[in-house]
Amino acid sequence: MARPLRSTPFLESLAEKLVGEVRPGCRIYWLGQAGFIIEMAGYRIIIDPYLSNSLAEKYKDGPRSYERMMPAPITIEALDRIDLVLCTHHHTDHMDSATLAPLARRYPNLKFVVPAASLDLAREKIGVEDRRLILMVAGQSIKPLEGLTVHAVRASHETLETDAQGQHRFLGYVLESKDCSLFHSGDTVPFDGQSTEIAAFKPDLALLPVNGRSKELLETGVPGNLFLAEAITLCKEAGIPAMMAHHFGMFAFNTLSADMIDSAVAPVQLVRAEIRKEYEV
Repeated sequence: MARPLRSTPFLESLAEKLVGEVRPGCRIYWLGQAGFIIEMAGYRIIIDPYLSNSLAEKYKDGPRSYERMMPAPITIEALDRIDLVLCTHHHTDHMDSATLAPLARRYPNLKFVVPAASLDLAREKIGVEDRRLILMVAGQSIKPLEGLTVHAVRASHETLETDAQGQHRFLGYVLESKDCSLFHSGDTVPFDGQSTEIAAFKPDLALLPVNGRSKELLETGVPGNLFLAEAITLCKEAGIPAMMAHHFGMFAFNTLSADMIDSAVAPVQLVRAEIRKEYEV
């Protein structure tokens, strides 16, 4: 029988919550958008952190506002410990120079897992030498830390886009330890073979974007994601017993209401990612 995902609210700040040694087991903390801090295998891992307001500055004269709808729940300076960073793709809300470059300076031995197809952008945005970049391609598995395996799978951010070498620009990651297996899809829409590819890893939990997509946004350069119903279907077809919905509540033009997530009926355990909650697998 699958273990249920348990959630516990906390009153202290996330920085205060994370002070001290990493406890045994698997815990997850949402950072907003697709960003998470994951504790597993005795490590603290951060994936797709967007802790700045850099997009608002970048597009301040554009047709829509990129102002954050929620404040960042933690600052780089307040992070007590980070052992590994993963970025699923090159878009700024997933590979943010204003977050990753200061993080790299704070932790000079920290390494960053990035798609091989994004090497040049990773060099530019993170600002580290190549020895600190761990390049991955879809179908590859690595052990970046003792007791932790990372599997890279394909993601389709509207399309299964590859570079000239056939390397996928958009990835999802399965993080696996002796205690649990977690799937973070990155930004994706459904594609043929997706559920079979993910099912092979038997994840206990899927972290899936649910903000959906539209032709209007795509025509202005904003690719989309799974709709909530599609995310639920993916979990069902891949045999994943629990799902955490994320990638909402950051930008007003591209979100989904919390009420729609909370009212959804699903054949799997469905939870909505929330700030100041600790999730344990």
